Amino acid sequence: MEILNALALLSNYLVIPALAYGSQLALGALGVTLIYGILRFSNFAHGEMMAFGTMAVILVTWFLQAQGISLGFLPTELLALPFGILATVLLALGTDRIVYRFHRGKKSQPVIFLIASLAVMFFYSGLTRFIIGPADRSMGDGARFIFTAREFKEWSGLDEGIALRTTQGITVVVTLICVAALFWFLNRTRAGKSMRAYSDNEELALLSGVNPERVVLIAWILAAALATIAGTMYGLDKTFKPFIYLQLLLPIFASAIVGGLGSPIGAVAGGFVIAFSEITVTFAYKRVLTYIMPGDNVPDGLVQLLSTEYKFAVSFVILVVVLLVRPTGIFKGQSV
Repeated sequence: MEILNALALLSNYLVIPALAYGSQLALGALGVTLIYGILRFSNFAHGEMMAFGTMAVILVTWFLQAQGISLGFLPTELLALPFGILATVLLALGTDRIVYRFHRGKKSQPVIFLIASLAVMFFYSGLTRFIIGPADRSMGDGARFIFTAREFKEWSGLDEGIALRTTQGITVVVTLICVAALFWFLNRTRAGKSMRAYSDNEELALLSGVNPERVVLIAWILAAALATIAGTMYGLDKTFKPFIYLQLLLPIFASAIVGGLGSPIGAVAGGFVIAFSEITVTFAYKRVLTYIMPGDNVPDGLVQLLSTEYKFAVSFVILVVVLLVRPTGIFKGQSV
């Protein structure tokens, strides 16, 4: 029974949050890796694209709520999500036409694209804060929990309960749907196969009749959609903070690079590796040890390897180690 209590405690405060957080990082990393696989540059504006998409979802949600429209026990943000995706897609395509297409025409080096993405990042950041302001915004109406810790305790008879928030369940389910849909698109559709061919060998793909501008168009649409979904899922699970998405850029890029930059399956794997690493290292294990160790041997401290303030440092350390040991990541990167 003591072991079960320890497992329940770990599940409630480590496993479930890590699954939700890993799902959000996986969606973000997929957008980054798609752009890298097609355009061959690291899009530093991706985090702020997530912020813009989430902001658009919030604005549409406010409008729907003002009209008395909701989804009952589900967050109204799910109903507003397609409109947020549309707004972000238009922003991404407009940015590509105004900024990136010029450099593609000049066949600029990847570092030029990277610098341009930094300028775009600052523009997106200012635009988002100008429209919605710098204040935090709460997200998510409807039912708060799928089941509560008290309900789990009553059902299991354990001292420790497991609670599953609605937003955590939605995040995992939405991620599974998005990942399955993306892999189906890349492997089963003509457009997806064209993207893979263009990513593997650009010159051969062009000789085969692949339209490069169409491939770029689809890549931006997919990246913008994934950014909006990832940002919205993160905002629902936590809260919308305009400044937090810039900070998320490090774990998102770490996820993409750890998995293999340019590899979609690597982006998903890397997201969960980073999420579980961050939460495992910053988790306080004292309560868990009280169940599995004799009372006199339980440490007085929190038994925490790192404070939560250093969570993003874990991503940085993992990123550095991977770049030193295996630069191509878990899965060989640079291909869609």
